[in-house]
Amino acid sequence: MHEAARKAFIAALVVVAVVVAAFALWELRLVIALLFLAFTVAAAMRPGVEALRRRRIPRGVGIGIHYIALAGIVGLLLWFVIPSAIDQIDEAVPTSEAELEREAAASTGVRERALREVQQRLEELPSAEELIDPAVEITVTAFEIAIGIIFTLACAAYWIFERDRAQGLVLSLVPQRHRRVVGETWNLIDLKLGAYVRGQLLLVLLVATVLSVAFWIIGLPFWLLIGAFAGVVEVIPVIGPIVAGALAVAVGLTVSWQTALAAGVIVTVVRLIEDYTVIPRVLGHAVGLTPLTVLVAVSAVAFLFGGFAVLLAIPLAAVLATLVDVIVRNRDPAAEDVPTVIFPARESETTEVR
Repeated sequence: MHEAARKAFIAALVVVAVVVAAFALWELRLVIALLFLAFTVAAAMRPGVEALRRRRIPRGVGIGIHYIALAGIVGLLLWFVIPSAIDQIDEAVPTSEAELEREAAASTGVRERALREVQQRLEELPSAEELIDPAVEITVTAFEIAIGIIFTLACAAYWIFERDRAQGLVLSLVPQRHRRVVGETWNLIDLKLGAYVRGQLLLVLLVATVLSVAFWIIGLPFWLLIGAFAGVVEVIPVIGPIVAGALAVAVGLTVSWQTALAAGVIVTVVRLIEDYTVIPRVLGHAVGLTPLTVLVAVSAVAFLFGGFAVLLAIPLAAVLATLVDVIVRNRDPAAEDVPTVIFPARESETTEVR
């Protein structure tokens, strides 16, 4: 009886500990998501940092160079996009209710309905007093986003310094016969995440540039905004390109059905070229996931964790797929191919697996 009671008590403690741990992880899911994002960013930067280190540039300076370059690219894009976007909005959107009424009266079809809808929304705008609380909420949200970005970038920088030490500690806790496989699996996951992020950034720039130019050629309103939006939503698998295409067609309908058709054809052609030519050459199927797996992963992550976590759906699915390949299918992680995206695939891995 005493032994049975002791076992029951231990089992109850284990169950309670598991429930508490699961609850704690759920409550900390945002922090965990930011940490995973930081590890992914670090995986993308590490080859460049190590390449600079081989040229006797310290890691800290190399990380700073990457962050300065990123800030410079973002600032350059904003400097180029924002003035043009403001000009497009000023030209396309009436600046007063009277002008809006004249535009709506002179328009027909989809454009008329859109302008009437805009006019109705303008009439329903809240007063200045009613805007105070939303303004405060927006300010708080913007501050939280800024803190999240700073936290992610800081963790990414620290992880580049501490990653080899952490890997060595984990491997020291693994039985000797499994150390090589565990270490190579760790390296493979790191390589896949880095290749995916760098390739995705290249795709964002490429798609935004090509679509913006194409939309400008066919005379699509807001061509720069829609092209930039289409490039940014490339980071959202499956859903992003569909939303961008639908938006381009909807805006094209405000001009004519021919413009809408041309916008739809352009988005479709660019997407097909991207899927069958660009992605195989740039990413080389870095994460090794089928389209169905990507769709299921995106849907599941969005349902469980919300919209922000969709950005991490493919990296997370890639980690799980790699673990399944190694643990269940007994694949050798050292023999797996990882595509070269800007940097050689395995050149940056310096940790010795013993």
